[in-house]
Amino acid sequence: MSSTIPSVKVAEVREFSRIERIGTHSHIRGLGLDDALEPREVSQGMVGQLTARRASGVVLEMIREGKIAGRAVLIAGQPGTGKTAIAMGMAQALGDNTPFTSMAGSEIYSLEMSKTEALTQAFRKSIGVRIKEETEIIEGEVVEVQIDRPATGTGAKVGKLTLKTTDMETVYDLGNKMIESLIKEKAQAGDVITIDKATGKISKLGRSFTRARDYDATGPQTRFVQCPEGELQKRKEVTHTVTLHEIDVINSRTQGFLALFSGDTGEIKSEVRDQINSKVAEWREEGKAEIVPGVLFIDEVHMLDMECFSFLNRALEDDMAPVLIMATNRGITKIRGTKYRSPHGIPIDLLDRMVIIATQPYEEKEMKQILKIRCEEEDAEMQEDALLVLTRLSMETSLRYAIQLITVANLIARKRKAMEIAVEDIKKAYSLFLDETRSTQYLKDIQDEFMFNEEDEQQSEVAMETA
Repeated sequence: MSSTIPSVKVAEVREFSRIERIGTHSHIRGLGLDDALEPREVSQGMVGQLTARRASGVVLEMIREGKIAGRAVLIAGQPGTGKTAIAMGMAQALGDNTPFTSMAGSEIYSLEMSKTEALTQAFRKSIGVRIKEETEIIEGEVVEVQIDRPATGTGAKVGKLTLKTTDMETVYDLGNKMIESLIKEKAQAGDVITIDKATGKISKLGRSFTRARDYDATGPQTRFVQCPEGELQKRKEVTHTVTLHEIDVINSRTQGFLALFSGDTGEIKSEVRDQINSKVAEWREEGKAEIVPGVLFIDEVHMLDMECFSFLNRALEDDMAPVLIMATNRGITKIRGTKYRSPHGIPIDLLDRMVIIATQPYEEKEMKQILKIRCEEEDAEMQEDALLVLTRLSMETSLRYAIQLITVANLIARKRKAMEIAVEDIKKAYSLFLDETRSTQYLKDIQDEFMFNEEDEQQSEVAMETA
């Protein structure tokens, strides 16, 4: 007698190592270039803009080699053509060891400090100092961990830790602090760990290859490493990367590095910076440190005024200047605070220092691909015909408006208990939320009912002239 086994649906279990909010450019993982710095059509969240990405890749390579410090790059193009996305892609490609500071041009007017001080701090946040020092460590594979707790439940814990390399094996007596560190790191037999002798900090490097078959299955985050060779106790060169601004704050405030967490950095005296610069120069000569020119990205750079542009002109000539990347969507317009017109609202003498990367409007197939990537990023399933409708909407309105409709349409679909976004959900979202063109037309149709509309101003101006 044969029995049928009922099929059981197993819910998908996702493991979250960290929680991240979905942002406008959270889908960007890099510039999407191959080893020859040639852009792929779709890669690492980047779509299209092949010429701009190819140029950015050349700049990126020069930044990595440290050959382009003190240079300025301008990314110019119409709104919604991926200027900020290219800058974010460069930040992702550079990694955590290269400082990348991002700010908007209008930020400097809202800070409780002078404009030049705000720009100086932004410049020094973008310059890293890689400090090298030697430290003594114990590195080995854990053979056994013994922790003895008092029978009464009170009192200090004692224990023994057995570590080995390919050449030797040693047993260490553990104090209460080391036991707590081992428990916190969840160190067990088969783990390869390092112990900093100066601080007692324990770091887990991974599991030993000899223990790879201990379990039938291991998580994707499990890393296997070779058992260390030679002596257990070693001298290791450790590298720390800090920014010049962090060194400035630590040396200019009574509470030291705590000021970095409170955000109360304030204005820093030039004398303090001069002393730090000379000290860093000494470290460089002694081989203890090296300068890492990072990147300062200023979005909406046309919001800066003549005073800021003059400062940037001078700051780029400094020995320790980062790479300055700026973005703007302005054409020929007035420089802020003046009556003079200039390309992109930037003075000609500063434009002459820049290499300019132009972005082009996206084609329809590129728009569709971007919307598809955003659907994946926002965990929204969309039917193919709904994606086509949304793509046509993005061509008629704007890409930014279409991206905003994804989340709204997803909520509407979930409201009717649907698993995928359909055309009707896109239409519903489109009817609920106006784009810029429809909003402008709406205002023109009923502007008489609004306060201080343009017609009222024109009528009052005519009345004043006749009077």
